[in-house]
Amino acid sequence: MINYPTISNSVEVLRPTQVEIDLSRLTANYHALQRHVSPAAVMPILKANAYGHGLVEVARHLQSLGAPYLGVAFLEEGILLREAGVTTPILVLGGIIGNQVPLFLAHDLTLTASSIEKLGQIEAAARAMGVRAKVHLKIDTGMERIGVHYYSAEALLEASLACTHFEVEGIFSHFANADAADPAYSQLQLDRFHGVLEFYARRGLPPPPLRHMANSAALARFPAAHFDMVRAGLLLYGVYPSAAVPRAIPVRPALSWKSRVVYFKVVQPHHPVSYGSTWQSDHPVRLVTVPVGYGDGYFRALSNRAEVIIRGRRYPVVGNVCMDQFMVNIEWQTAYNGDEVILLGEVEGGAAVTVEELADWAGTVPWEILTNINTRVPRVYREE
Repeated sequence: MINYPTISNSVEVLRPTQVEIDLSRLTANYHALQRHVSPAAVMPILKANAYGHGLVEVARHLQSLGAPYLGVAFLEEGILLREAGVTTPILVLGGIIGNQVPLFLAHDLTLTASSIEKLGQIEAAARAMGVRAKVHLKIDTGMERIGVHYYSAEALLEASLACTHFEVEGIFSHFANADAADPAYSQLQLDRFHGVLEFYARRGLPPPPLRHMANSAALARFPAAHFDMVRAGLLLYGVYPSAAVPRAIPVRPALSWKSRVVYFKVVQPHHPVSYGSTWQSDHPVRLVTVPVGYGDGYFRALSNRAEVIIRGRRYPVVGNVCMDQFMVNIEWQTAYNGDEVILLGEVEGGAAVTVEELADWAGTVPWEILTNINTRVPRVYREE
């Protein structure tokens, strides 16, 4: 079972490093997305610990806002939410193994079906348990991950019509390149999905009530992909997927990552810093140590590249990031033990370190920055 620890705002935080989640911003982001895609619905995506924001707490908050559906990647995430009292419909987007099906049904989780074999397994389990399952059919229009190929989809759709112990509530696909500058491949995928949906018109049948394809990039760029529902991931948390996605929706980052100075020292010229001795100064400098490292998800790739904010000013990370600590060069400026260090976030009306910057420094993507903040870092929730 996945265990995502959190900490109550009323309990003293023993560790000086923590992630702060602004639930007011999350609320504003959700409503902004709703307005942008209306009349389509918004399905918040909560996989990977709600993109590092805290699975259970974010799910409970979104349920309180009236989110009609929640999306997760794995069965374990769905079960954790049910055990936490979340009653909102939950779609598990990932692939399934046949012996998992009874657990889906026991916890009232919606299944993704991407083959005739999976349909048979769901039908048999639902019949044996005397329940009626909810299923979304997954169509692969060009991702080559899971889902029946668009050109083979008709057999799956035909088979779904013959099943009597589940409801095909939805049908969906996923964009591979919706955040790319060139929209051509996304348009091709959209056309392929439309082609699959024509099956229902040819049979004189209404399509499943929930058709969905748009991820964050697509919901911002391609109104034709909104269908009945969109799947909001990165944008829900206030981060844009790429520079190619127009900043047309007023969202703001809901997560900040902070620590505190735990040590201060003066380092003499030509005394190398940290493992590997990758950095040294040619003049005396003041360094501070911050109790965060790659064991927390602050990537080693950030060594000698990233910057943090101390007392409203940006300073560089120097030397290799350690598992639990890294060092910052403040030159001859002032800092004291206990001073706040902003790894990710902003100073009111001043400097900021963004997810996009961290991703660029680490040579990765914003999704990886957020989802790799380790669960040993306490999450603290605030709402203004």
